[in-house]
Amino acid sequence: MANPEQFAAIDMRVGTVLAAHPFPEARKPAIKLTIDFGPEIGIRRSSAQLTVHYTPDALVGRQVIAAVNLGTRRIATFESQVLVLGALPQPAEVVLLAVDHPVPNGTRIG
Repeated sequence: MANPEQFAAIDMRVGTVLAAHPFPEARKPAIKLTIDFGPEIGIRRSSAQLTVHYTPDALVGRQVIAAVNLGTRRIATFESQVLVLGALPQPAEVVLLAVDHPVPNGTRIG
């Protein structure tokens, strides 16, 4: 069980996808994302297993929510810097979390 302080330690922010590309080198189907989190966080990259519901072209320009302070993770030849968040109705199926209205990049989730 996590306490409120542990939950608050996860820095979740809104960012806009600038670029998205297929990631065939990943063990599980994934898409490489370049995301703008505004001036405080900057531009970060992520590998996300979004291929069930999304194409790279459909992700560009979309705002996403990501945990930005979990450290980096190497996936094949790619360094994933943030964890994009989504609902998991099935183990390999991700439905992105989203804001109802556009907000500035870098907006905190709380």
